[in-house]
Amino acid sequence: MAHSTVSVQPAVVLSSNMATQWSSGVCDCCEDMGICCCGLWCPFCLMCKTSEEFGECLCLPLLEMCFGGLLHPITLSMRSSMRERFHIKGSIQDDCCTVFCCHVCVWCQMARELKARRQSHVIINTAINTVHHQPQAYNQPTQAINTSYQPLQQVNPAY
Repeated sequence: MAHSTVSVQPAVVLSSNMATQWSSGVCDCCEDMGICCCGLWCPFCLMCKTSEEFGECLCLPLLEMCFGGLLHPITLSMRSSMRERFHIKGSIQDDCCTVFCCHVCVWCQMARELKARRQSHVIINTAINTVHHQPQAYNQPTQAINTSYQPLQQVNPAY
C-alpha cells in the first residue's frame, strides 16, 4: 500500500543571480490596495510587519522615531539590504534619494516586493509499504511472548 505525504512550505524564491528590477515602482501603491491602505492608515504596522517578514526584528522600524522623522536610517538600510539580497539594480545613492522623498511609499514597495517573491513549494514524499512499529522499552523481547508456556519445575534430589 503506497502512502503520499504532501507538504506546502512557504519560501522566498530567487529566479536567478542576475540583477533584476523592483517588482513594482515606488509610486505603484494602487497595485495592492491592502498594502496601500495599511501604509496610509497605519504606517508603523506596515513597517514592523515588513521588517519581520524580511527576517529582521519586528520593532526595528520604531527606532526611526528617535531621529525626529527627518532621517530614515532604518528604512535606508532595509531598502538597500533588500536590493542586495534580491539582486535588484540600483545604488545606495538611489536608495537614499528615494527614502528621503517618499518614506512610506518605500515601505509599501518593499512589502509588495516581499509578497511578489514569496511562493509556495509543494513537496510530495511517496513512501511504499510503510510499516509503523510501536516503540519498545530497553531489553524487551521483540517477539510476542507465548503465554501458554509453563516452565519445567526442577526436582531437588535428596542427598
